[in-house]
Amino acid sequence: MTFTPEIQTYLDASQEELKQLIRDLCAIPAPSHHEEKRAAFCKNWFESIGAKGVFIDEAKNVVCPHHVTEDGPVTVFMAHTDTVFPDLDPMPFVETGDTFHCPGVCDDTANLAVMMLCAKYFIQNDIPGKTGILFVANSCEEGLGNLKGCRAIANRYGKRMKSLVTFDGHSLNAVVHHAVGSHRYQVTVKTEGGHSFVDFGNRNAIAALSEMVSQLYRIEVPTEGSSKTTYNVGTISGGTSVNTICQEATMLYEYRSDNHICLEKMRQLFCEVIDSYRTAGIEIEVELLGERPCSANVDANALEALKQKAADSVLRVTGQEASFVSASTDCNIPLSLGIPSVCMGVCEASGLHTREEVLYLRSLPQGMKLCMDFLCNFF
Repeated sequence: MTFTPEIQTYLDASQEELKQLIRDLCAIPAPSHHEEKRAAFCKNWFESIGAKGVFIDEAKNVVCPHHVTEDGPVTVFMAHTDTVFPDLDPMPFVETGDTFHCPGVCDDTANLAVMMLCAKYFIQNDIPGKTGILFVANSCEEGLGNLKGCRAIANRYGKRMKSLVTFDGHSLNAVVHHAVGSHRYQVTVKTEGGHSFVDFGNRNAIAALSEMVSQLYRIEVPTEGSSKTTYNVGTISGGTSVNTICQEATMLYEYRSDNHICLEKMRQLFCEVIDSYRTAGIEIEVELLGERPCSANVDANALEALKQKAADSVLRVTGQEASFVSASTDCNIPLSLGIPSVCMGVCEASGLHTREEVLYLRSLPQGMKLCMDFLCNFF
């Protein structure tokens, strides 16, 4: 199927509907693991445009099947409903002449809205795909959501998935094609503590944890070819008062790599540091909070063909060459299972993952055209 003047007419006529859909979605809080209200909205929206068989699964994914047979192959298009912010009340939304200001307005609300409006065209015109098509508003992409929504889709459809595309990001020419894996931990150090004067000399959990952080930051990251590996301590908490020797202190720690060998080496190095403190008699509790896999055994020709489709659409619509990058997205799951997958942004914004996130409305017509031009490859 090719992009036609009729499709362009539909896109032009849908711009105000797209903006209103973004407004409506932004008004519904959806932190990871608490997407139920936004999921209910999306399900009702798909049903209102005539979609059949829409359901919300156990992971709070909204799954809209289009010409899907019981055992036939499927192509998955998804955009996530959760935001990185923990707010359970609606977040401030400010509209100017050419911008929307709201935490999460781009990541991933606008990308989700664009996908939904593009899906509407194929659903209402009853255009079959080359395979069965799944339009998915998925949960738990952000942070400690740990890609729960995409994992559930992979578990449900397995080898039936021929490819998966997720719409996420803030640039029209960036295409994610390689997965950055990560392991995320909560590390708690416990000591006897005590009164800062009476029990002076007792071990202090904050001091022990601080030494551990320093040791972790002396790790020389492994390399394999052109791989990139990083680490970070994101938060530290603990203690009771200024005159109390701290009994318990906690940190959140992660390491990332775009190479599975380096990821495993970082696991070993992390465990060596932990074990050295346990050997010294420090009580340590380690909880794995999140694990995102790297790419593994993807058919190179199939992935290249999907990348080429994305690159062709980017060039046709924006006049720019696609920039292929590695990142941690919902693509991690299919890429780790050998399923071709890419992630594309279909809007432009700044300030992602901050309270100052801004969506540039001028990007929406071009972003929607990019999404539709790319989708036409699969119908």
